[in-house]
Amino acid sequence: MTTVLHIIFWIIQAALAFYLLLPTFFLLVYGIKRLLGLQASPYAKAAAQPPAKEYSFAAIITAHKSLQLVPPLVDSLLRQTYRHFKVYVVADACEQVDVQFNHPNVIVLQPPAPLNAKIKSIDYAINNFVEAHDALIIFDTDNLVRPDYLAVLNTYFNLGYRAVQTNMLPKNTGSLMSKLDAAGNLYYNFVDRRMRMELGMSAHIWGLGIAIETALYRSVVYNNFLGGFDKKVQADIVTRVPVLAYAEEAVVYDEKIESGEALEKQRTRWLHAYFKYFRYAWDVLWKGLRTFNFNLIFFGLQLMRPPLLLQLGGAFICLAISLFTGGALAWVAIIALFIITFFAIVRVMSNGTEIVKALLYLPVFMYYQARALLRIKKAGKSYLKTENTQVVYIEDILKRTGH
Repeated sequence: MTTVLHIIFWIIQAALAFYLLLPTFFLLVYGIKRLLGLQASPYAKAAAQPPAKEYSFAAIITAHKSLQLVPPLVDSLLRQTYRHFKVYVVADACEQVDVQFNHPNVIVLQPPAPLNAKIKSIDYAINNFVEAHDALIIFDTDNLVRPDYLAVLNTYFNLGYRAVQTNMLPKNTGSLMSKLDAAGNLYYNFVDRRMRMELGMSAHIWGLGIAIETALYRSVVYNNFLGGFDKKVQADIVTRVPVLAYAEEAVVYDEKIESGEALEKQRTRWLHAYFKYFRYAWDVLWKGLRTFNFNLIFFGLQLMRPPLLLQLGGAFICLAISLFTGGALAWVAIIALFIITFFAIVRVMSNGTEIVKALLYLPVFMYYQARALLRIKKAGKSYLKTENTQVVYIEDILKRTGH
């Protein structure tokens, strides 16, 4: 029995060490490639050539109960330099559909009965397309996009990619929590998207700003319509395409959490989704092992990766046990190296120093995540929706960022 426990402990240690040291490996690769002047993104060279095809895009906006934030997003889409698209606003369970868009490219859809599910809203939009679109893009109401967003996506689809995740940046960073929330996004953009793309592997998707061939999206079959949208989509799509691409040049802005209470609610939902849909990770890993596909094996292992709070918590537990069993110095080194790497990645990915300075308050952020973990059962019994309130137009953000 003691031998079995010892083996299990070593397996857990190896898994945690792998997850915590991988970002350092990626950062080293990133530094070496930049030192050698190697350009990894295929976009710059492809954008210099006229596209072989102009893809027809359907921008789907899933609104639930409120259309307050929809006008700024529609405005940013209508400012696109690329013109071959339609915007579909699904006003689900909205009592007052009082927005008017006097533009032929904007279609407002109001389901006759409440759908109360993002997946159903997307399907409703697809079933009401006014033309045959080559690809669809999924947005939340609080998003905004830069004027070249669709033009960049058209370039990536012309390169042969069938599913492309775009680059999510913070729309607001005025509060401490929004800065810390943005820091987490920057970290995961680097680890799960930029470096995956540079190494020719599939990138993780967000639940927004993902562009997918319409026929490919239709091939995804849902058995559960309440949550887990992004996890189900990426688990299915990554097994159907050679590479799930990441377009860093296509920027979509997303509203960040403003308060600790909102953070706790959001992370409670995310933690619940991680455990509830863990089986998708096994499905991807198993298919990768059966087909000897390294991309799928790696993707599956990363889907299994515990949330950062649990990784660090597990690392400190291993450190405590190692004080008695040996190897404590190794865990001190791993934890210290991860913290240094986290700060370095956020610095590399951020344009200024405000977000980096906010990292000094990470213990506060972790406190609310720990509270979220204790409330995880509540997420299975109630709909923990993140409330967004920042009514900002793309013109304001472009002036602020200098783009």
